[in-house]
Amino acid sequence: MTSAGRTPVRVGVFGLLGSGNLGNDGSLEAVLGHLRAEHPEAVVDALCGGPEVVTARYRIPATRLHWYGGEYRTASRAGAIAGKGLGKLVDAVRTAAWVRRHDVVIVPGMGVLEATLPLRPWGFPYALFLLCASGRLFGTRVALVSVGAAEIRDRPVRALVRWSARLAAYRSYRDTPSRDAMRAMGVDTARDEVYPDLAFALPTPRGNAPSGSPGPVCVGVMAFHGGNDDRARAEEIHRRYLDGTTRFVRALVEDGRPVRLLTGDGVDAPVVAAILDAVDSPLVTAAETTSLADLMEEAAAADTVVATRYHNLICALKAGTPTLALSYAAKSDALMARMGLGEYRHPAREVDADRLLEQFRELEKHSAELRRTLTERNQAAARQLEDQFTALTAVLFPAADKAHAQALREAP
Repeated sequence: MTSAGRTPVRVGVFGLLGSGNLGNDGSLEAVLGHLRAEHPEAVVDALCGGPEVVTARYRIPATRLHWYGGEYRTASRAGAIAGKGLGKLVDAVRTAAWVRRHDVVIVPGMGVLEATLPLRPWGFPYALFLLCASGRLFGTRVALVSVGAAEIRDRPVRALVRWSARLAAYRSYRDTPSRDAMRAMGVDTARDEVYPDLAFALPTPRGNAPSGSPGPVCVGVMAFHGGNDDRARAEEIHRRYLDGTTRFVRALVEDGRPVRLLTGDGVDAPVVAAILDAVDSPLVTAAETTSLADLMEEAAAADTVVATRYHNLICALKAGTPTLALSYAAKSDALMARMGLGEYRHPAREVDADRLLEQFRELEKHSAELRRTLTERNQAAARQLEDQFTALTAVLFPAADKAHAQALREAP
């Protein structure tokens, strides 16, 4: 029981957390920071992709999201196919039992309502549907907080995503195109709000003042193969992306610029290795990052950032460093526009190293002005997320919200 005689609220967090994607883990960190500051008596645990990592790093109990350990490996043998099939039935029971033990479940950020990267319906879309359906069945409030969404063509994935959103008790989106996409897929979004990505609630690193002479450049790379609708030409897209990015890095080195390669997921490592091998210069190094805080520190130390992966962009922009996006989805375009850098974008599917170098030089010409813009936009994003956490408390923690209001009325 709490000091006021109430049973502590039981809060679950859900998603592909602790699985190597630094953006997902950053969203979790932001939500846990809010819960610990505003709801310290809440009892929190996770149903997630990497429970060992989540428990070790964030000090909360965690349960594996999928019963079958090979869920995200391609199943070609009969035993693996049978294991996956059985896992779907077991996961329905496991998820329902986990949800039933909670008052509130939060899905913190992430692109859980999109398919901008290759996605199968029986993977995470099915897991999310089980969560939201169980929440509706047992009266557990499920909140999709600052999530990403995109209109989906694949019918099974589209159906699972649409029903997951409809069954959630609370929805907010990290950009307007996400809300528009859900409306286009038949979800009533009249009460849904748009707020910045949760990563903007994380602490901001102290940046280095530009020296006046050309300094280091961070290049954030990605194992990019296109989206869910690009499976037939995925390898062609990847080769074009890797070739263009490598040529751009080589041009920077020829100008004498130190280049720091960044990633945002473990699957990006082969891209880093390929660029290091192709350029073969001591000016090119790879950063070892394990969190969004690490990525922000790297970006803050650079003069300029060129990045693909969405949360690489967020880290660079939050660090206040002028940034050029190798954009692969509407979410990247919306983020750059929100932060005042909408003109500094280049298509990840068609990387033209010469054109990219021109855009990079133009970006650097306006560096001082863009740094001022980013300072203003970051302050606005922080205020908007404070508003979201206030709204979230009213929906998910009504007793706490009433107690806070009562305390304000009784204050002298």
